[in-house]
Amino acid sequence: MSDSAARAPVRRQNTTKPAASGLLPPRFAAWFAARGWRARPHQLEVLSLFQSGQDILLIAPTGGGKTLSGFLPSLVDLAQARPEGSGVHTLYVSPLKALAIDIARNLADPVAEMDLPIRIETRTGDTPQNRRLRQKETPPDILLTTPESLALLLSQEDAPHLFRDLRSVIIDEVHALAGIKRGDLLALGLARLSVIAPQARRIGLSATIAYKPELAAYVSADGHGGGLTLLEVPDPAPPDLSIMLPEGHLPWAGHMGLAAAPDILERVKQAGLTIIFVNTRAQAELMFQDIWRINEETLPIAIHHGSLDVAQRRKVEAAMAAGKLRAVIATASLDLGIDWGAVDQVIQVGAPKGVSRLVQRVGRANHRMDETSHAILVPANRFEVLECEAARQGVAARELDGDPPRPGGLDVLAQHLLGLACAGPFHPDAAFAEITRASPYADIDRATFDAVLGFVENGGYALHVYERYQKLFRDSEGVMHLRNPRIARQYRMNIGTIVEAPMIRLRFGRGAVLGEVEEWFVTQLRAGDTFMFAGRLLRFVRLQETWAEVTDGGGGKPKVPTYQGARMPLTTGLAARVRAIMNDPAQWQAFPEPVQEWLSLQQERSVLPGKDDLLVETFPRQDLWYLVAYCFEGRNAHQTLGMLLTRRMERLGIGPLGFVATDYVIAIWSAHQPRDMDTLFSEDMMGDDLESWMAESSMLRRTFRNVAVISGLIDRQMPGAERSRRQVTVNTDLIYDVLRRHQPDHILLRATWEDAKGGLTDLGRVAGMLARVKGHVRHMELDRVSPLAVPVILDVGRERVAGQGQEDLLAEAEALVTEATGEEHPENVLAQSSLSELGFI
Repeated sequence: MSDSAARAPVRRQNTTKPAASGLLPPRFAAWFAARGWRARPHQLEVLSLFQSGQDILLIAPTGGGKTLSGFLPSLVDLAQARPEGSGVHTLYVSPLKALAIDIARNLADPVAEMDLPIRIETRTGDTPQNRRLRQKETPPDILLTTPESLALLLSQEDAPHLFRDLRSVIIDEVHALAGIKRGDLLALGLARLSVIAPQARRIGLSATIAYKPELAAYVSADGHGGGLTLLEVPDPAPPDLSIMLPEGHLPWAGHMGLAAAPDILERVKQAGLTIIFVNTRAQAELMFQDIWRINEETLPIAIHHGSLDVAQRRKVEAAMAAGKLRAVIATASLDLGIDWGAVDQVIQVGAPKGVSRLVQRVGRANHRMDETSHAILVPANRFEVLECEAARQGVAARELDGDPPRPGGLDVLAQHLLGLACAGPFHPDAAFAEITRASPYADIDRATFDAVLGFVENGGYALHVYERYQKLFRDSEGVMHLRNPRIARQYRMNIGTIVEAPMIRLRFGRGAVLGEVEEWFVTQLRAGDTFMFAGRLLRFVRLQETWAEVTDGGGGKPKVPTYQGARMPLTTGLAARVRAIMNDPAQWQAFPEPVQEWLSLQQERSVLPGKDDLLVETFPRQDLWYLVAYCFEGRNAHQTLGMLLTRRMERLGIGPLGFVATDYVIAIWSAHQPRDMDTLFSEDMMGDDLESWMAESSMLRRTFRNVAVISGLIDRQMPGAERSRRQVTVNTDLIYDVLRRHQPDHILLRATWEDAKGGLTDLGRVAGMLARVKGHVRHMELDRVSPLAVPVILDVGRERVAGQGQEDLLAEAEALVTEATGEEHPENVLAQSSLSELGFI
């Protein structure tokens, strides 16, 4: 990370009240007293550190007053009247537009009650044009915005005038930004602000940070953590976590948790407001329907996820704030920031997939730092019982997890450099010095920077002959200039790093909009088909350009929209805990009897996966051979591993026919028996096998499309028109082929490869696993399916049986478990589970 101890962040554990209480002006002290409050020690310490010229990263539990901590220095500073015509004093950046709006609303109370001369405004994509013009002419004292809107402001020629008096930059939910492309864009924007307003101090806020030095570097002005104090506030009231199992049968497979709906509703009845968190939008729709179906008392229950229309989400949020709801079923759309002080409990349905994610969600309940948050974990199947217990232990041990921030995206850098040129001419040397003060780009070399700048200038060697890619020119002194104003207009219409899947809006005739679903789902519908959305049963009428007409009602079995990338990957730390629990029979006593029997039976019929080895089971079934590998590396990594393994098995003549991956295991079925496991799981598959697979698959093309859009190679929107997804795809595919043929070292192809290796395929986890298990692959040749393999083998049949009758499915599932256990069970496995519970929809 940092290259000298002098630039490392100063760590400070805040446990006692500092002598900084005298810093609080009388007006502020009186305001706290009037509310029956007392300023918390860390709030006063943030004020003291800020006034001494320090940057700060505050890590404090949810409900600990982080927001007020961040704004208190600004409010104190702004309590004194400012000169006429001053620029923005405080800039607040949030990952969510809704959070910026909510913070503005919450700040209005102390400002009004203390009669402070402070004007607070938001600036997002929803801000009306007349307010934007007013903000330029008379800037507000406090401006609340998002990374994209900040990039837009910095691309304006008057950005130095707007931010010349900037004193404070507050970065909220730092953990949700660092390490992703939106965070890269923000880091570059902050580096630009450091040049425009070097006097401005930074305050980062977060409740959950696993990689503290890296996040401190992200917040700091030098990109290495120098001049920053990391202020950590211990949680005085750890959360109370319990695990709730459904009455009666515990499913072997399925990820929806619908069998627990009656028990969840009973818990809702016993509390004021409950947030029921699920992991996918499809799961939210199904859970809402199952709970509403048995909600005989018609308790007010709502649904909230990212595909609902923004107006629908705001209605739900307003009802929560007003205390009009008893429960909200939500996805990650309610994970961050907004203070729902009235939440009594959180229920997590399905395994949480990570300790940090669980801590964040649990923090939504009892939004006060000195009171215990209550949360209930509801595992959907037997594997998830283990994961929920592992997550509970991880929270108790305060071991946060997640992935460390990765180097900044080169496509984001290209977008930023064009934005610099839109604001005015710049010299490459100055730009390089500036961007290396942003932590994601602190280690970028000059040759890579120059290659990115060359692409922005003229598209690079293979594209420079086309006028459309000629965006910059150099004068005799090497200074970069924009070629014409049209380029700036197009840039501002296409700012941002979120490249969404093509979406189709749903609405009643030409009336109310309900939200949107992905285009691929709508293309599968025929007139009259029914599906679930926003907690309603809808009938598809027709597709009209970019919107689908729907009506209420309809018959038949409804479909449920699913979304690309909706599944959360299992974190490495949580996977390690699950392995440890499986290998410690003393911990099994905490599990229900069916889980204990399941693990014990696995020991009898095979072995349990070890903490440091790789268990691979092979067995025949229904004229096929099955290979089940217990990798515990998460679904994304297992999908990649499945592709590589099947390629290798094909070359070895094993005849692979398909594979299925879960967070815990991968199962491959083949025509012939796989034998040499050391060869199959050799590290060398990360070489030629990987490169040839990626070159042949469509994945690199899909990744290149995103890189092309973010970098500005392809415009999503143009004055007076918006490009269709098909237009973007055709254009990027053509360019991709040209670059591969004529300039294979093009900087965008390099960016594509880095993206594909990183987040898209989890190659790091695959490579790490293969290295770890070298010489430690334990192969068990069985004569039938093992108990531990039953859940993944049930997943194998998911697509194959989707159109067949329920009786056939249940009969096959019962036969599978009988085969694994050697016993007949009247209640066997799935007899009390629905098709939707297993995911057969």
